[in-house]
This record gives sequence, C-alpha cells and structure tokens, in this order.
Amino acid sequence: MRQLFFKGLAKLNKVIMPRFSQRNLFKLRKWEQALVAYRYWVTINALN
Repeated sequence: MRQLFFKGLAKLNKVIMPRFSQRNLFKLRKWEQALVAYRYWVTINALN
C-alpha cells in the first residue's frame, strides 16, 4: 500500500514539479534544494 502511494506521488511530481537535472545543484536557491530533496525522498520510497 505504501509503495503504491509513493509511486503515484512520484508520477504526480514528474508531471507537476520542475526538473533540475540540467542545473548545478550547488547553485540552486534553498527552496529549489528543498524540492530536489523532496523528489529524491519520494523516488527512494517508491523504489523500495
């Protein structure tokens, strides 16, 4: 159940949230770094 929730959340994030793959992660603003961390957390939980 938990993994299904995170997989759905990951798909929603992929559609709604901006992508930061082409940018230097060290030069992002604090709120952008928080978004990257949130997306990472959701992805890790969706894969487990």
